[in-house]
Amino acid sequence: MALPALSTAAKGWLIILFSGSTWGITFSLAKIATDLGAHPLGLTLWQGVLGGAAVFIFNLARRVSIPLGRSYLFFYLVCGLLGTAVPSTLFFYAADNLPAGVLSIVVALVPIMSFAVAVPLGLDRPTVLRLVGVALGFVAIAMMIGPETSLPAPGLAPWLLFGVAASACYAIENNYIALRKPADTDSFTILCGMFVVSAIVMAPVVAATGTFVPLTSPLGTVELCVIAMALINVFSYGLFVYLVTATGPVFASQMSYVVTTSGVFWGIVIFGEQHSPWIWGALAVMLAGLALVKPVTDAVVESTG
Repeated sequence: MALPALSTAAKGWLIILFSGSTWGITFSLAKIATDLGAHPLGLTLWQGVLGGAAVFIFNLARRVSIPLGRSYLFFYLVCGLLGTAVPSTLFFYAADNLPAGVLSIVVALVPIMSFAVAVPLGLDRPTVLRLVGVALGFVAIAMMIGPETSLPAPGLAPWLLFGVAASACYAIENNYIALRKPADTDSFTILCGMFVVSAIVMAPVVAATGTFVPLTSPLGTVELCVIAMALINVFSYGLFVYLVTATGPVFASQMSYVVTTSGVFWGIVIFGEQHSPWIWGALAVMLAGLALVKPVTDAVVESTG
């Protein structure tokens, strides 16, 4: 007997659970790679190279070309800097020093900060509840930074701020795309352009600093982590774009909860991380902030943040 077809909502929940939990493991993969000596600059280079290659092949398969006029190249440059080169470098430096679970909570600031940037630009409308959500996001960060017993060791607060700065970059990029996105591009042409530009920008930096991370054969743990991070980011983002198109941004935004909570879960499973009550409280407050800031309409949106 044939199995009953899944509804759109059921498919959506399966995508959220699968893609969100897979995306959440990238925090642990980043920590594994940096703990084993991979330099953040070299890791950022590979995210641009491998991510760009994957999206380029995908665009070839769907027979979509990448516009290359001067205005497009400037657009890709800004997106590449704000969406990959700068935040990925900050993210990998933070991953080298913070528990994976803590980093996953910090990166949950992206949708909250995106809204905070969008309001003064006239791209979104404020409500009391959504402004409370923004406040809760920053309360969660204060809960992790302020108390001396919140983080596992003294002196880690500055690295947490690296994660906050990375989230701010993604938030600014999201709004830049909303303001300046060329009419004849879509999420995957933008993604390809920003990855390629990021690789071009990072290559001389990595060469000058001697921070290249070689991908040798046979593949070791570092190499597998580097490749897995790039492919997971592209694949999970592709599923997210599909979900936005199929179900709208309100439903798709719920993936943020799974990414954050699974990031904490994977940190416990892989590293045996134990968090203070302050960190667990920050997780609850951050998730509450996400719930309040979620989109208020089901209009289809596109974003590479």
